[in-house]
Amino acid sequence: MAKTSVFVDKDIAQQAAEILGTKTLRETIHASLLEIINAKRRLELIGLLSQPERFDFDAAENAWGGDE
Repeated sequence: MAKTSVFVDKDIAQQAAEILGTKTLRETIHASLLEIINAKRRLELIGLLSQPERFDFDAAENAWGGDE
């Protein structure tokens, strides 16, 4: 893990900490970076699922018994 010095806007960091539920600046920065990574992965997954014939939503819905 690298140690880096950065200037962080305290107001922005506080708002992010409240949203993320973190207590320290280090936790907030780490959680923020992970959230960016996870958001990109969610968008990629949505892109995959939205491709024509990539995913059969009807089959998935019926896999758990559907309306039976």
